Amino acid sequence: MAHVTTPGDDSRTEQAWREIVENYGERAVLPDEDARRPAPERAVEPVDDADDHHAEAPADDLDDTHDDLHEVAEVDRFRPPPAPPLPRPRTWQRGVAWSGVFVAPLLALVIGLFSIYVNPLVGWALLAWFVGGFGYLVREMPRSPRDPWDDGSRV
Repeated sequence: MAHVTTPGDDSRTEQAWREIVENYGERAVLPDEDARRPAPERAVEPVDDADDHHAEAPADDLDDTHDDLHEVAEVDRFRPPPAPPLPRPRTWQRGVAWSGVFVAPLLALVIGLFSIYVNPLVGWALLAWFVGGFGYLVREMPRSPRDPWDDGSRV
């Protein structure tokens, strides 16, 4: 039967964790942390004060080095490429088609909600406008991607 850990059973848990850590394998040897830091950020040896505070480097030295580290030459700065020109609408037919897709059902809905009597020919015209606009937009869609290797993602 499995042992269920209760809130007061911390000694068993601690022992299990110690065994896991001890038997995990060799620990990785990391380079000295101070060697990886830039000079102004390196830890300074503690001063023998009563409070055991760490000594800090003079503020003048930090400011000069800090400015040098964060200055980037104008040549190295990223300049995005110029934006492509805005696309112009191709034809007036596209506007009529889009309005047929959105306006025709909206008009039909308003006519139906307010019980407005219209000639049945108007209903058929709205239906033809919707179907014709939708069909035109589907027909004008590109058949293949602009770039065959383009998966659509942008950075």
